[in-house]
Amino acid sequence: MEPAIPFNIVLIEPEIPPNTGNIARLCGATRTVLHLVGKLGFSTDDRSLKRAGLDYWSEIDVRYWQDLDELKAAHPGGRFVYTSKKGETSYVSFSFREGDFLVFGKETQGLPEELLENNRDSTIRIPIFGKVRSLNLSTAAGIVLYEALRQTGRLS
Repeated sequence: MEPAIPFNIVLIEPEIPPNTGNIARLCGATRTVLHLVGKLGFSTDDRSLKRAGLDYWSEIDVRYWQDLDELKAAHPGGRFVYTSKKGETSYVSFSFREGDFLVFGKETQGLPEELLENNRDSTIRIPIFGKVRSLNLSTAAGIVLYEALRQTGRLS
């Protein structure tokens, strides 16, 4: 496995296997670490992944955590950037730094309100126009990660 680009995608209790599979592929393509936090809505054993066509899973740097506090304790200097439609700062206005942990909530509920309220300055949003309520989790992860890579000059 090649050295990781210093970005991290954090999924809090992902529920839908294809979303996590797409994000794993994104992480593999960008050498980004994927952190899976809390109870998953699916199994990541070899049989389940092969059935879903995720034969590249062994190439992804995936780390598992009981909860967000455990992940933060393991990375005391880490900067955690939360994504939510309730964020006040657009992702294009936010200044990403190498090493950022890009945190996404579960598909049906997003991130907990208390977490967002306690981290307003580091909560970003992807602008959505019209009557669409939200973007697909894997789409949102790709948008935010590639903006972070662009800002830090990692796309050349």
